[in-house]
Amino acid sequence: MSAGTYTPRPGAAPLPRMIAAQTVLETRMLLRNGEQLLLTVVIPTLLLVLFSAVDIVDTGAGETVDFLTPGVLALAVMSTAFTGQAIATGFERRYGVLKRLGASPLPRWGLMAAKTLSVLVTEVLQVVLLTVIAFALGWSPEGNPFSVLLLLVLGTVAFSGLGLLMAGTLKAEATLAAANLVFLLLLVGGGVVVPLDRFPDAAQSVLGLLPISALSDGLRDVLQHGAAMPWGDAAVLAVWSVLGLGAAARFFRWE
Repeated sequence: MSAGTYTPRPGAAPLPRMIAAQTVLETRMLLRNGEQLLLTVVIPTLLLVLFSAVDIVDTGAGETVDFLTPGVLALAVMSTAFTGQAIATGFERRYGVLKRLGASPLPRWGLMAAKTLSVLVTEVLQVVLLTVIAFALGWSPEGNPFSVLLLLVLGTVAFSGLGLLMAGTLKAEATLAAANLVFLLLLVGGGVVVPLDRFPDAAQSVLGLLPISALSDGLRDVLQHGAAMPWGDAAVLAVWSVLGLGAAARFFRWE
């Protein structure tokens, strides 16, 4: 045994290992939170099953489940990347967790990267669950899976930026109220379960520019109508991604 076998080597772990460890922690915390599980798993699942089984909303020609599934997938992305993340991060900021993590060897951008990766892990689980349920209800998707993947990633980035912006600028209680209110409003007016063409023409022009509308319509164009790539919807999501992340980086307060 050499003299240097147990010589301490102080210093931070490699950055990828730190981000991976924080991602695992963030994912475990998210999955243990009952309120977030309600938003991310239970509500989208119930909406998909209920509106597919009961003829509540006129979704036009074709099977109801073919219209609903893309919208519910978009809702699942919003519930995780925006609503759930905004609420969790807002209360972490209030209790001083972010301040302490910001002083750790993990850089602040690394912490935000870990939170985003945690969102992506959760979304994979959501998409798998909702896809299995949709197939059981008779869903018959079309289109290119790579287009679906690109839209989901763009939607995740857009909603994640907006969620972090809200969590980093408002008080925790205000974030809780605002995030849930936005969730409900976009559920009704974002083309998730009610087609946008059911709204007045003036409202359609505005609602079509919302990230939830772009994501749900883009997914619907691919999965229901077999479109190659809805570049207009992708562009809307890309703009929201830049605006959301840019504003979050500029105005986010750690304490």
